[in-house]
Amino acid sequence: VQLQASGGGLVQAGGSLRLSCAASGRTFSSYAMGWFRQAPGKEREFVAAISPSDTNTRYPDSVKGRFTISRDNAKNTVYLQMYSLKPEDTAVYYCAAGSAPYTFLVLTTISDYEYWGQGTLVTVSS
Repeated sequence: VQLQASGGGLVQAGGSLRLSCAASGRTFSSYAMGWFRQAPGKEREFVAAISPSDTNTRYPDSVKGRFTISRDNAKNTVYLQMYSLKPEDTAVYYCAAGSAPYTFLVLTTISDYEYWGQGTLVTVSS
């Protein structure tokens, strides 16, 4: 699976952005998908995850209520809609795909994911 993330950019605090991640291959719907981010000098952290069947999602408290992950299996694409952005959301955002034994399963740790996109930079100015 090859992943291509896009949609990053510069936005003012309080603004919104939508990231997209296009996947190659015909088995996209069998993968759990996730978004992670890495700020300068910090470790990569979990941002959002969605199950293969699109029935379950998971977010850390830091983005819950502001970020929404979704997927379109017909288009082999996963999205991350971000609202009410804060300067601390500034980071390179990565999408990832991981094999899930069950279609309702969400994956939340880095080691769960086998495939990674190249990252897209999100900068939130204060």
